[in-house]
Amino acid sequence: MKLDADIREQLQQYLQLLEGDVVIKVSAGSDSVSRDMLDLLDELTGMSSRITVERAELARTPSFSVNRPGEDTGIVFAGVPLGHEFTSLVLALLQVSGRPPKVDDEVIERIKSIKGEYRFETYVSLSCHNCPDVVQALNVMSVLNPGISHTMIDGAAYKEEVERKEVMAVPTVYLNGEFFESGRMTLDDILNKLGVSADAAAFANKEPFDVLVIGGGPAGSSAAIYAARKGIRTGIVADRFGGQVNDTLGIENLISVKHTEGPQLAVALEEHVKEYPVDIMKSVRAEKLEKKDLIEVTLNNGAVLKSKTVIIATGARWRNLNVPGEEEFKNKGVAYCPHCDGPLFAGKQVAVVGGGNSGVEAAIDLAGIAAHVTLFEFMPELKADQVLQDRLYSLPNVTVHKNAQVKEITGSSKMEGITYIDRATGEEHHLAMDGVFVQIGLVPNTEWLEGVLERTRMGEIVVDSRGATAIPGVFAAGDCTNSAYKQIIISMGSGATAALSAFDYLIRN
Repeated sequence: MKLDADIREQLQQYLQLLEGDVVIKVSAGSDSVSRDMLDLLDELTGMSSRITVERAELARTPSFSVNRPGEDTGIVFAGVPLGHEFTSLVLALLQVSGRPPKVDDEVIERIKSIKGEYRFETYVSLSCHNCPDVVQALNVMSVLNPGISHTMIDGAAYKEEVERKEVMAVPTVYLNGEFFESGRMTLDDILNKLGVSADAAAFANKEPFDVLVIGGGPAGSSAAIYAARKGIRTGIVADRFGGQVNDTLGIENLISVKHTEGPQLAVALEEHVKEYPVDIMKSVRAEKLEKKDLIEVTLNNGAVLKSKTVIIATGARWRNLNVPGEEEFKNKGVAYCPHCDGPLFAGKQVAVVGGGNSGVEAAIDLAGIAAHVTLFEFMPELKADQVLQDRLYSLPNVTVHKNAQVKEITGSSKMEGITYIDRATGEEHHLAMDGVFVQIGLVPNTEWLEGVLERTRMGEIVVDSRGATAIPGVFAAGDCTNSAYKQIIISMGSGATAALSAFDYLIRN
């Protein structure tokens, strides 16, 4: 396998940034993955004299490790890290060579403070756009702490191992041989799970803000930028920058940007906010809001932030079916991201629940991977755009059940079937199924505001045309509000509106 010209050119540019020598130890056999891996490593050594390759016996074959001369870093790639993992390979090479990772000093100290031996393994698919975040975070930890090692495992290259462990969602992380976590995680998420969380003392002496934004998605980022441009003291609390945008693959309706991907947009949002004097507080969540002389926001680490105005932009998350078996078989057949987890269901029977655009798009994508796709829609008709419906019905391996209510997801150690009710006849049916992708809309992240702000029955914060809530000085924007449409561009606009309204409130009060 030879790299295409574009990737080769990118790689050549990145390798010029190597600051020291890198030794790659490779364990290869005669299989096709090994051959592709050796071809990739030949290309690397041909592009940079700083990289040398030597044969070794590693825990898995095929695999290779990225090391400093005379020192194993513990970073291993079991599989060929191309696709979405290409960046993970590039960053590993640069960081092992001595180029410092782009991580806050406080986070670096938290990583270095970890004592003991931590052997992480992450199962990925190369089409997963969430996996690189986890792989890169654990690689950074391995570079910074000699007690930590990490192996990326391509599920397609290690199918037998994946099936033996019943890995049915990616990324799935094991720690010292035991299941650790599944799904997208940031570096801070991993550290928090290890009990190495940010200290509340770091927030203790912050001066009150003029505008405090809660949420780092399109609405929150837009609000922070618009507020900071007014020259007022601005802070932003972001559990994860980009919010749900991180879970979106192709974006083609952000006007003037013909195409981008969610993770790229999430990075761009954070970088844009960093262009302004905004106090960025990441990987913490707001848990309580009180209106006193100032507005006080209590975080999940116990810290209390004060501000003259607050803009809530906490976004939304995937809606659950809330049927028996869903929680039990989550990541054991029940999935929410067809782009990430679809490849794990190659040649299998899968279902999609939801007949809107997201559900129909998921069914179309999965039809190219799975043996058969069954789509369930609760209403009598699909809600997706007609062009998508036409494409769906043209596929030979798709069955559509309309007016169907999913009653239960069944199985033993993993999902094995779906029980549903035909709402027209009342009859109950059961289908054997290897997996189900739930695509039934969004739930606003507003539970923490129960009894504090007026919300709709769906949990959306009620705002007026200026983004104002019922509490003076508290504004809201984006998917957590009762806005008519949930779109990135609309969230950005509502964030800007809320920031301008907050500024107007400040100068009048």
